Amino acid sequence: MKTLYKSTQNKQLSGVLGGLSEQYNIDVSILRIITVLSGFFTGGITWLIYFVAAIVMPNDKDLEN
Repeated sequence: MKTLYKSTQNKQLSGVLGGLSEQYNIDVSILRIITVLSGFFTGGITWLIYFVAAIVMPNDKDLEN
């Protein structure tokens, strides 16, 4: 089973979307656009989930050890 992690190479803010894009082979730009747009349509719930994920998810360098 693969572990979901924050990317340290492909990141803008915290690397959450970079880790998701590496995990599921999706272009990170598409994920960023979807995240921003869905944040407006959900009243900010998407951004809250992103913030929690940024705190909870480990970095990819933490998983190497």
